Amino acid sequence: MPSTRFLLLLSLPLFAAAQPVSTQQPVSVGPVTLDSSFLSAYRWRNIGPDRGGRSIAASGVRGRPSEAYFGAVGGGLWKTTDAGENWAPVTDGQINSASVGAVAVSESNPDIVFIGMGETCIRGNIMPGDGVYKSADAGKTWTHVGFAESHGIAKIRIHPTNPLIVYVAAFGKYSVPNPERGVFKSTDGGQTWRKVLYRDDKTAAIDLAIDPKDPNVIYAAMWEAYRKEYQMSSGGPGSGLFKSTDGGETWTEITRNRGLPAAGLVGRIGVSVSGGNSGRVYALVENENGGLFRSEDGGATWAMINDNRSIRQRAFYYTHVFADPKNVDVVYLENTSLFRSTDGGKTLT
Repeated sequence: MPSTRFLLLLSLPLFAAAQPVSTQQPVSVGPVTLDSSFLSAYRWRNIGPDRGGRSIAASGVRGRPSEAYFGAVGGGLWKTTDAGENWAPVTDGQINSASVGAVAVSESNPDIVFIGMGETCIRGNIMPGDGVYKSADAGKTWTHVGFAESHGIAKIRIHPTNPLIVYVAAFGKYSVPNPERGVFKSTDGGQTWRKVLYRDDKTAAIDLAIDPKDPNVIYAAMWEAYRKEYQMSSGGPGSGLFKSTDGGETWTEITRNRGLPAAGLVGRIGVSVSGGNSGRVYALVENENGGLFRSEDGGATWAMINDNRSIRQRAFYYTHVFADPKNVDVVYLENTSLFRSTDGGKTLT
């Protein structure tokens, strides 16, 4: 999909004819010579979006197959209503930062859209954001609903049947400790938020997965990481994988459950629940002995399925896994290429 569209306008002098001209006949206009000093003042100007080229946030719309959204990391939120043939910006002039790193559309009320600002794939150049915005009219208007102290929002998840229940995975600030990190929950559609999973002021929440068959079951990945001008770190004692069975009110850490890496530094984790079987959970783990792990019992035990470097290189930037919503053995992994497996992650195409 195109991640940006550019409109280039060149201003030229407009000359009026001395006599009326019929629009029914072709008109021949001779060459016009303009002074070179006059032309030298004209410059090409890109009028939007200022930055594009990367997108780490996209969502379709359940019940509206021709609609979709994607967030540009420096160009706001874009929307299509014709299945991707054309895209238009929908946040211009309404939001106070440009980088959209998360987007979520309510399954039960597709007019409700949340976006999280700022990149959380912490590459060398990052555009921070200013929190979370909400639209209640399918992207026409936007309201800021919090998290101004978090440079990046990693994920937003909306309860599949109750759009008032919303979860946010907040990264926090990129380079210094701050408390606006972890997993937050709203039960009033984003008017107020409670911090429901928090490790410390250095550990971000980086991924969230809701069980489609039981939305009280949620998996969350925490990531101790930072990026400074001269240094970065991906991993630390704060990193880990957590599970909730009561809608995010309480959490159990499952980072070292049997089958997952028993030792060593844990970095970024991607997690996804199969729509075909709630027991099937996939986790892509950054670790010396990391790779794609699979659970058949809701995260109680795990097995290493694939340690191919192609799915875990540059782990701080990628580490994205998506289970198919219907087929239990189909899983997608994103790295420098997009990979698809039809045998539960054992082989990749």
